[in-house]
Amino acid sequence: MAAVRDPEATKARIFDAAVAEFARHGIAGARIDRIASEAKANKQLIYAYFGNKAELFTQVLGRCMVDLAAAVPVDPDDIDGWVDRLLDYHAAHPELLRLLYWEGIAYGSAELPDEAARQDHYASKIAAIADGQARGVITDAFPPGDLLILLVALTNWSTVVPQMRRILAGDEDTDRDRLRASIKEAARRLVAC
Repeated sequence: MAAVRDPEATKARIFDAAVAEFARHGIAGARIDRIASEAKANKQLIYAYFGNKAELFTQVLGRCMVDLAAAVPVDPDDIDGWVDRLLDYHAAHPELLRLLYWEGIAYGSAELPDEAARQDHYASKIAAIADGQARGVITDAFPPGDLLILLVALTNWSTVVPQMRRILAGDEDTDRDRLRASIKEAARRLVAC
């Protein structure tokens, strides 16, 4: 009896293999052959389902960002909780920040292939910050987009450069707990009215 093909399962395996490959090697260093091998899929299926390597990267990063947005929505009413959830999410899914870092290396300040979709993605986050500012629960001393980038940088940087976190803050559980508390305190001060 011939094996039953499951296109959705194949797409999922390709996607997971692509996340790992791009997070490890970036856009330039990733290889479709390795993705196909890891996914146990025909290389031609990758092109058929996702397009070329750059298109695959854009789809991978886009879906990872949608997953983050669904799991950790911006919450100006609970900055402490939002920071905790963001730190926990990136600890469990460090590949997203790696993908963003690799994207920055590849594109710099040039327009992204999915720039319009990316702007739409961030518009709801900026709107949440603006709403918190309008209601007076967080400061309006900064434009909402600026405040969001400051909070994201503050929260995400120690995951992006774990070697610096270890060297500067230590690597024991107590060191990580202290750094988390410091990040939360800095975020509270940054948004204070």
